[in-house]
This record gives sequence, structure tokens and C-alpha cells, in this order.
Amino acid sequence: MSLLDVSDIRPFRLKKEDYDEGFADAAPLLTKGQALLEAERCLYCYDAPCVHACPTGIDVPTFIHRIADGNLRGAARTILDANPLGATCARVCPTEELCESVCVRVKQEGRPVEIGRLQRFAVDLALAQAGAPLYVRGADSGRRVAIVGAGPAGLACAHLLARLGHAVTIFDARPKSGGLNEYGLATYKMTGDYAQRELAWLLEIGGIEIVNDWRLQTPEQLAALRHDYDALFLGIGLSSVHRLGIPGEDLPGVRDAVDFIADLRQADNVAALPIGRRVVVVGGGMTAIDAAVQARLLGAESVSIVYRRGPESMPASSVEREWAQTRGVNFLHWLAPEEIIGHRDRLVAVRFARQRHENGDLVYTGEDETLPCDMLFKAIGQRLGPEIWTASELALERGRLKVDAEGRTSLPGVWAGGDCCHGGRDLTVEAVEDGKRAARSIASHLAALEPGARGVPPDAAPTLKAES
Repeated sequence: MSLLDVSDIRPFRLKKEDYDEGFADAAPLLTKGQALLEAERCLYCYDAPCVHACPTGIDVPTFIHRIADGNLRGAARTILDANPLGATCARVCPTEELCESVCVRVKQEGRPVEIGRLQRFAVDLALAQAGAPLYVRGADSGRRVAIVGAGPAGLACAHLLARLGHAVTIFDARPKSGGLNEYGLATYKMTGDYAQRELAWLLEIGGIEIVNDWRLQTPEQLAALRHDYDALFLGIGLSSVHRLGIPGEDLPGVRDAVDFIADLRQADNVAALPIGRRVVVVGGGMTAIDAAVQARLLGAESVSIVYRRGPESMPASSVEREWAQTRGVNFLHWLAPEEIIGHRDRLVAVRFARQRHENGDLVYTGEDETLPCDMLFKAIGQRLGPEIWTASELALERGRLKVDAEGRTSLPGVWAGGDCCHGGRDLTVEAVEDGKRAARSIASHLAALEPGARGVPPDAAPTLKAES
């Protein structure tokens, strides 16, 4: 087939039942009987390794024991005390690399207790039950905290601060709150409107106001927030996608994978989204996996994930890679994109340079490979976004905000957490822990203030220095 005949981007490639099946919940809720049987496998270890492996420190043996006893409300409370977004994390957390990887049942039986699915069972059912709320706002402290970003870090920070009696206002750039949970996860991982239902539950505590369609863009906005509130938390995520920096990148058919996933998340009918017949995804992380699998589910005949290194270096977990392969996604390694080829303003192919390791470096082998495609998704990572941080005296480290062990930035009275900060693995569960850690630090800071004193002295100097 000629490269000039390859372009075929259109919606409604499949039958309705194919879309219904493909975008259904990837891991349906356990039945009561299944949950009880799985809970009985837990040995309720003392000083359990699964607790230490969880970034939020969920007391796994305790919540599983409560499931076995039929106490779902108690199990959910154990989970949510440590992780207020425990329902989402149960769906998307790489438990196979964290808590389940150290389960003692792996050595005994070859497979761990299904901690993630048990966590979802407990939280989903408990939150759906009528009755008194699990959490209520603490006595009003008279202190006001601003949070920028209504993603996992910001929401976790807000929830704990509300429990402690502080008034919280969250400013978010999107029309809907939830951040990654609402816009950035594969549809089959977070079906329906679950992100919004979890958000509604979280806001039931009271004392949390959300202002949508508000974007932090200038140093003056940052200064105003510091002036008007007693403390400020930045959970702004990563808003800009890296460019490939090669010819043809602006051709129609070349898209950022994160935008593609967001479109799927917000679509009333996924079948109406156009998809190419031959799709190439450049990248090797979870975003690449999610984009590639969903392209296949939309009806793309051929989908390839192309990564510049070997499979052992891919950021995506082995479980996610296997998930993609069983759904028809092809993996190609040691290929770096060199040119996006177009014809009559249409994407028709991508040329890659073959690479190999030599003395610790990636070097060109002298061979090229050209893949026909009519859609290309870039999933090569994101960056902080608007360049206001240096002007605001916020220290950066490798292009992200620099924070200390408590989440404090270089500006007094300003904390940060989640993907926008240097360090960590860009996991939802780690963003939640960042938000909790910062909330505890903020609360200590506010408690130490004299009555009537401002949270941020107007002439306070930076506490961290930027790295060169």
C-alpha cells in the first residue's frame, strides 16, 4: 500500500455493543461473596509490609479484617483516614508494584491478596450507603487557606484542612474539578461520572469552596493569594506537553495523548470521536498505554507504541503493558522519532531512527524505519507550564517546584505537592500523600501564629534556593 493512501480518520468504526464492551469497567466491583473469600486470604500480618509499601500508609490488614467481619463502614473509614481519594486510587494505583508486590501470599501461593479490589469494594459500597457522613468539619479556626488545583494533591490537602476546622478555597483552571481523576485517566478505569461522585462526597465535609475556570498565570495573582489567605498550597500539576521537536509535528493528525484522553473522558458518546485506521503512540509511560488501548477500543486497526529504549526501561508497569498487548497493541523498541511525514497537509507516516546502547549512551545505528500512520499521539511527558515561577521567586529543581520534606516551597506561607514538584513517581497515590503532608505542615504553621497575626509576613524572604 502506498503511503499516500493511508489516511483514514473517522468516527463510528465499530458497532455499539463493541464500544459498550470495550469501555466498560476494566475491573468490575467484587461481589460480597468474592470479597469475603479474598479477605479470608489475608494473614493480618504484624508490622505488615503492605502498609509500608503504601505511599499513604493505609492500614491494609485492619481494613481487610473489617471486610471479613462485614463492617464495610469501618473498613472504608480505615482507608479514607489515610487516603481520602481511596476509591480512585483503588482503581488506578499500581498495586502490583506497591502493596501487593510485598504481600506474603506471593511467596506462599504465587499471588497476592487482591488489596486494590478489596479497597474499592469497601469504599464504593460504604460511600453509597445512606447515613451519617464519615467526616465532619472541625470547629472553625478562623483561618483561611487557598489551594490552586483541584486534583488529587489539592483535594487531599483541602479535606484534611477542613477536618481541622480551616476554611479552604480551591481555585482550578478547568470547568470541572478533579484534575487527573476527571481528565487524565483511561475511561475504562474510571467509568461514568465516578470522579465527580467522589468529589461530591469529599465536599460533604463542608468548609471547602471551589472556584472553577480560574488559572494562575501571573506573579501578581500569586502575590494576591499570599496576601488574602493565611496559607497557600499549589497542586497545579503539569499543564504543558513536551514537543518532539522534529519536522512535521504540527500536521493535522498529530495530537498530545493527554488531550486525546481528556476528550474521551468528557465525551457524551465515545463512538463519535474520530480515530485513525493506523495509530502510532510515541512514549513509554502510563499515558502512552492509556492512549494506545483506547485507540484500539475506538476501532483503530493497527496501534503501535514506539519507545526509544528497551522494554526494561519503560515507565509503564509490566501489568499495564500486558493489558495493552492483550488488546492488540504492538510494542516497538529502540526507535527515536526523526520526521513526521505529510502529504497534502495530511499525516501519512513517521520516520524513526534505530538506536542501541553503546558505553551507556544511546547511539544511532545508521538504520531507519518508517511506519505508515494517519494519527500520532505524543506521550513523552509534561512540564510545569507558564513561566511565572522564576519571577515569583519560587525555586525550581529540574523544571519543577522545589519543596522540602513538608512540602514547603521557597516562599514563606506557600506549600506545594503532586506532579508539579520535583521527586516522586507522578502517581495519584503519591499526590494524595503530598497533599496530606502539606496540610499537616500548614496546620502546624497556623496553630503557631498569634491571634490576629497574618499567615504570611509581607516582607518574608524565600526559604529555599533554586538549583542552577
